[in-house]
Amino acid sequence: MTALAALVLLPPAASAAEAPEVAKTVCAACHGVDGNSVAPTFPKLAGLQAEYLEKQMREFLTGKRKSEIMDASLPALKSADLPALASYYASQKPAAGSVSDEKLAAAGKAIFDDGNTASGVPACSGCHLAAAQGNERYPRLAGQHATYTVAQVQAFKAGTRSNDKARVMRAVAARMTEEEIAAVAEYIAGL
Repeated sequence: MTALAALVLLPPAASAAEAPEVAKTVCAACHGVDGNSVAPTFPKLAGLQAEYLEKQMREFLTGKRKSEIMDASLPALKSADLPALASYYASQKPAAGSVSDEKLAAAGKAIFDDGNTASGVPACSGCHLAAAQGNERYPRLAGQHATYTVAQVQAFKAGTRSNDKARVMRAVAARMTEEEIAAVAEYIAGL
């Protein structure tokens, strides 16, 4: 069989998978059908690890993670649909991020890569990896909207987000200045 014939006969790749109905009818309004939200307050879901996405959705359903915005969508989410929904978004290609302030992003890169030894802020790359790709324990951050990232780090800092690796993130966020949070978020947005 030729390579072209094999491609024609093979089923489509996961990234071309049909979006689950809830992704088209509920999630798309904020996150986009393919998980590449264009609104800076809503996270990009495309390319995030399926395990992470499913865990977050389950925690929204159980109330362990809170969000007034997600509360409106929760009745449409069914526990049995979460694995397919998470798998779908994980298989989508993340849209390229962008930087609006190069100087701020450069400062963020230094913190992301090396941390701030003077204040005890560890390098973000230690958990989220060098290119912010994440792994099965820590989410992909590359290309995430800066506005959303700032809001999440501030929520960890304030103690209003208590799911995930909350103790670790609260400790890290507590040591970060508002300027450092903004700089890291700007750097991440451009990855």
